Amino acid sequence: MTHPTDRPATWFITGTSRGLGLELVRQVLQRGDNVAATTRSVERLTAALTGSDTSRLLPFEVDLADERQVSAAVEEVTNRFGALDVVVNNAGYGFLAAVEEVTDAEARTMFDVQVFGVWNVLRAVLPGLRAAGSGHIINISSILGLTAFPGWGLYSAGKFALEGLTESLAAEVADMGIDVTLIEPGYMRTDFLKPQSLGVASATVAAYPSVREMTAAHQAMPGTQLGDPVRAATAIITVATTGTAVLHQVLGSDSLSLAEGRLASLRADLDAGRELAVTTDIVADELSA
Repeated sequence: MTHPTDRPATWFITGTSRGLGLELVRQVLQRGDNVAATTRSVERLTAALTGSDTSRLLPFEVDLADERQVSAAVEEVTNRFGALDVVVNNAGYGFLAAVEEVTDAEARTMFDVQVFGVWNVLRAVLPGLRAAGSGHIINISSILGLTAFPGWGLYSAGKFALEGLTESLAAEVADMGIDVTLIEPGYMRTDFLKPQSLGVASATVAAYPSVREMTAAHQAMPGTQLGDPVRAATAIITVATTGTAVLHQVLGSDSLSLAEGRLASLRADLDAGRELAVTTDIVADELSA
């Protein structure tokens, strides 16, 4: 879709306390558009936006895992601003632990945010987007939604699920005037790898030294990432406003390189397994026997 020309566009953005979400809110407000922003702290969000014109901002403290809270927020947005135009599911956090080390509670909490929270938003916004015959849903995934590293099993599981959900959604609404995009960033200089946004194993298992090395490397990474959240937010606005967005939009040269490596690895597996793959088909002669 392209933005409406007869009125300011209305954005619904989750996960706006800091980092990419905060920068996206800032730039969308600078455009003169309306922004409904979910956050864990309205006070922190408004303080971070000091100096910005917040007259078009509608902030919410919403538990995205609570379907009723999400539905109420979307209803309030449409009552105040009218039709929604762009929905950005950005809320999320990192988690580093071996698969064996992840507790049931940690896994469920991650999926509440990265999968079920998104699902709640989608259920709430889709009726209005369908009625309008327009809109753009942008789900913020990660390069770890396309590939996986040791220690990132829980985070990748959530992002892989988000990728499948989003691809199905895109096919379902393709003829309804609703665009759908997955954003797959690489490493950006945000708080994502700092303690306030990165969970780690509460109890470690000595059998996984590679995960401890991966954890230490990522905890030391802040300040060295290639990605610029300001440029990333600008790129997301470009995705939402040009009407030419692709389904999978990687951001960052590191993400692009890793995605290309994943494609090469998958092709190698397909080629190596081709001979066995075709042996499981039912043979025509067996059908007539």
